Amino acid sequence: MVSRAERGPISDWFWTIDRFLLAVFVALIGLGFILSFAASPGVAERLNIDSLHFVKRHALFIFPALAVMIGLSFLSPRQVRRAALLLLLFSIAMMVFTQFYGFEAKGSRRWFSIAGFSVQPSEFLKPAFIIICAWLFSEHSRQPDIPGNLFAIILFGIVVALLIAQPDLGQTILVTIAWGTLFFMAGMPWFWIILLACAAVALFVSAYFVFPHVAGRIDRFWTGEGDTHQVDTAREAIMLGGWFGQGPGEGTMKGILPDSHTDFIFSVAAEEFGILFCLVLVAIFLVIVLRGLSHANREGDEFTRLAIAGLTLLIGFQSMIHIGVNLELLPAKGMTLPLISYGGSSMLAISITAGFLLALTRRNPEKRATGRQTGYHDMKLTAEHV
Repeated sequence: MVSRAERGPISDWFWTIDRFLLAVFVALIGLGFILSFAASPGVAERLNIDSLHFVKRHALFIFPALAVMIGLSFLSPRQVRRAALLLLLFSIAMMVFTQFYGFEAKGSRRWFSIAGFSVQPSEFLKPAFIIICAWLFSEHSRQPDIPGNLFAIILFGIVVALLIAQPDLGQTILVTIAWGTLFFMAGMPWFWIILLACAAVALFVSAYFVFPHVAGRIDRFWTGEGDTHQVDTAREAIMLGGWFGQGPGEGTMKGILPDSHTDFIFSVAAEEFGILFCLVLVAIFLVIVLRGLSHANREGDEFTRLAIAGLTLLIGFQSMIHIGVNLELLPAKGMTLPLISYGGSSMLAISITAGFLLALTRRNPEKRATGRQTGYHDMKLTAEHV
């Protein structure tokens, strides 16, 4: 245990970090590793590879994810902004690179390969985009002559254009909802809110007519006709699990459920561990959202308030979309469950999001550090005077 009397970066971090929130994120990573044993062997066997292939690769990212999350949680709000800006520029550059040199899978060009691993730049873009937009909105609020709102709108347009070019409508919706929430929280006039809301509706209506796969998914969701194998199998897996599940390793539907280790891992969890276990998962994400928004509500600094709320809702909305698709409450869309689903890019990106969130929710780390330096200076002057 770190003593309160100790002074240094580690002790300051330990006594200012939200240890409950940190424990929740670590618990999610642990649950994700456990569920990888349940969800991924069937997928590996269908691909004629080692049954533990995805389990081993999932485990490979656990320690880097923890290191990234804890390392970023040491940053001050100013350092968070700088890190987010660098990450945003790098992610945008990589998304442009992917359009020319990436590989295509399932009709989308979202990934590029490096050292045998697939990297999805859009995953890393999301937390950086939210933080920079929070900073732009807060700067306009602090100094109205700074066109922060305009820059945030332009940046949003660039990000959406890159996502649509892939195309990735799910991430586009997620980013739009999170950005729109920040826009509303920043106190924008209702005229602009209504105007941008209408533009968003027009954009998604256009996507229905432009992208056949989008139209197909929405039509299947409304009518139930066509190829509904994935969602039907996911629903059956949840129903077979019942309240208490069939037991670890006893699930049968995961063997025929496509993407059971990524987009439909919630259904696998329901089949093997039961609905009660899934309710616990939902409660964990709900706790993250409520605790994050509670921090944001108590925060006096505008940038920190917006950034905390945006990062919290990013995690909350992503988990809601994943669970909603598994429960057939939303049209089918590939969306990972944060820190649970398989995927190195997703795990590292959510760890970055969690690290930024932990850094921003620390109890005035800069003031604590400043106070320590001031106290030391005062004691030194007193000693010299004596």
